[in-house]
Amino acid sequence: MRRILFPFAAACALSAASIVAAHAHATLEKSEAAPGSYKAVLKIPHGCDGGQATHTVRLEIPEGYIGAKPMPKAGWELAVEKGDYAKTYKLHGEEVKSGVMVVTWSGGNLPDDFYDEFAVSGTLADVEEGQQLFFKATQVCDKGEVAWNEEPAAGQNPHSLEHPAPAVTILAASAGGHDHAGHGGHEAAPVKAGDLEISGAWARAMLPGQPTGGAYLTIANKGKAADKLVGATSPNAGKVEVHTMEVKDDVMVMRSVEGGLEIPAGETVELKPGGFHVMFMGVKEAFKEGATVPVTLEFEHAGKVDMQVPVKAANGGDDHSGHEHSDH
Repeated sequence: MRRILFPFAAACALSAASIVAAHAHATLEKSEAAPGSYKAVLKIPHGCDGGQATHTVRLEIPEGYIGAKPMPKAGWELAVEKGDYAKTYKLHGEEVKSGVMVVTWSGGNLPDDFYDEFAVSGTLADVEEGQQLFFKATQVCDKGEVAWNEEPAAGQNPHSLEHPAPAVTILAASAGGHDHAGHGGHEAAPVKAGDLEISGAWARAMLPGQPTGGAYLTIANKGKAADKLVGATSPNAGKVEVHTMEVKDDVMVMRSVEGGLEIPAGETVELKPGGFHVMFMGVKEAFKEGATVPVTLEFEHAGKVDMQVPVKAANGGDDHSGHEHSDH
């Protein structure tokens, strides 16, 4: 297997949760899915024995889940191991013979008092209704680890196992197709400024004490001249910038967009997880799900635009950053 390491800065858009999970086992947020696009969100509900904090989470990708791309997490290093599939698959009209087999998030700090989520986006391919795919996971602490890797025997209740592997059960193909679950909660109303229309704005919920946060939105330029998003401010943060994320020499890096983000005439620019986003630094109070964050965007020609951005759970949204296609 090839191993590719992505050291990831703590200033990235944050994965967060607003409540502690009620169950004791590691699970997948969505335990049923139809063939096609599927976002596997692994929930780690507690630490190791003795209340130890978790510093590493390892997720094994099962056969039948192809094109897997993990989501980076602030404060954690991300590594993937690639290998050959057991057979050849078709993905977007092309043959696929290999891909990510193991994902590891390490160097983080998840206290026993909190839970967190670790996300991978991919495709359920050549799977049948009723089939189960097991995403075996291991969480590592300073003294020991917990391996969620037990598969139930035929007819056995998985809840009877001490460490059941997180699993997804395949539904009929007509039951779902692509995973387009919404963010949930209220939606930000579209805002118009000159030839620009800003829609779909949302900010990630944050854990208490986290210093940075992220927000996302879509900007459509319906005019005949280009414009630029040149700045932003918020009373809830010491500084707000437009950032982008990209891979250079197998390293995921994040940087501010120098000179502003161009919005070409007649085109739409999407700020989304894994790409362009609005970064809040020096956040005065963690963004809570259900609340709103006041933001003023400043454009080169359209001027200043005031918005109230709703805060939504970190796992919400049509996050297709792990897919190379955009024909949804």
